[in-house]
Amino acid sequence: MRKQWLMCLLWLPLSAFAAVTNEFTLDNGLKVVVREDQRSPVVVAQVWYKIGSSYEQFGSTGLSHALEHMMFKGTPKVPTGEFSRLVSFLGGEDNAFTTDDYTAYYQLYSNTRLPLALELEADRMVNLTLDETEFKQEIKVVMEERRQRTDDSPQGLAFERFQSVAMLTTPTRNPTIGWMSDLENMKIDDLRQWYKKWYAPNNATLVVVGDVKTEDVKKLATHYFGKIPTQNLPVMAVSKELRAIGERQITLELPAKVANLYLGFNVPSLTSATNPKEVYALSMLLGVLDQGLSARLESRLVREKRILSAVNSGYRPFNRGDTLLTITAIPAEGFSLEQAKAAILGEVNALKTETISDNELKTVYASIVADNVFSQDSISSQANQIGMLESLGLGWKTLDDYNAQLQTISTDDIRQVAKQWLIPANMTTLFLKPTALVVGEAK
Repeated sequence: MRKQWLMCLLWLPLSAFAAVTNEFTLDNGLKVVVREDQRSPVVVAQVWYKIGSSYEQFGSTGLSHALEHMMFKGTPKVPTGEFSRLVSFLGGEDNAFTTDDYTAYYQLYSNTRLPLALELEADRMVNLTLDETEFKQEIKVVMEERRQRTDDSPQGLAFERFQSVAMLTTPTRNPTIGWMSDLENMKIDDLRQWYKKWYAPNNATLVVVGDVKTEDVKKLATHYFGKIPTQNLPVMAVSKELRAIGERQITLELPAKVANLYLGFNVPSLTSATNPKEVYALSMLLGVLDQGLSARLESRLVREKRILSAVNSGYRPFNRGDTLLTITAIPAEGFSLEQAKAAILGEVNALKTETISDNELKTVYASIVADNVFSQDSISSQANQIGMLESLGLGWKTLDDYNAQLQTISTDDIRQVAKQWLIPANMTTLFLKPTALVVGEAK
């Protein structure tokens, strides 16, 4: 029954499951996207800035993430600590996140609190205090966050090293949180310049999803954001990796609990591809390998041959510039990292010669579409999709087209991208090998 229901999704665009969506742009360049989802009397308001670690230069990494922390440290109107305290007092939630490509801030409330949400966001868009004493305290928090997530985590440290080797010539090779040496050398003036340079209405998207009316949102957005001046923004090119860089391999010995394999292939995204169809084909290719329990890596290498005890994969078709198609795995007991790699590459290379059945393609496509449909159930997830696509310059309608394009992908398309992109010259391997934990060493 579930399979039949999934197959019926093949004939429906994602918009068939979505509420009404409208967009407009204020005179100062602020893009506003409103989705009227009136199933519940709540609203999420998000402000997305087109700035993240992929905009940073070597020697100045971590600026975007550190500034995100400081955005909660007060304005003349809303002193330090009052922002989140006020949101919580009124029954709301708030937080923020930074990635390679964007920084986003959100507030979730009863829909009656939307005016407050927009007032607070407009205030800190232009009036942030950036006090040096507050910065000296907060940068310690950021450094401790880095220690916990990366420096003291074998898997976190391994992935950081893997990414820095795999992305050889683009800023994506740098961690979003920044290198520790850059955090140690960061000054408050660096953040002041970064804030002045990028935090402007014409570099932002306001996303509002929930029980609201577009006209009401337009009046509020104009009232709170309309007088903030436009800024001249630097022109940043979409970053592309060298083609066929050459095979790279690194081995790390760290106190991990189990051995881990990291495989990555340099591939394009929708923002960097010369032929967008390659991106859709790569998405379907990865689905054939690792989309659900019936996918090839799980069914053949985990459950049938039992060479792997766990496998995971990733590909970001929505990305600023070139990206990676990754496969990570833990070998099963009795198998080495080298054997795990050989088994995975065997399945990857089979896609260059084998025919994939129509049934397999339809199952993969239905699963991908179902994941997208299920994500529409949350207003926060809807807003995240809109904000992410707008911040990349792709537009919120891209997801509908994306699903339609996936449906056109054939076995020949998958075979072609496998031959073109999943080759040794585009491949990076990292072997994480466990070492004994030294007595007294931090766990």
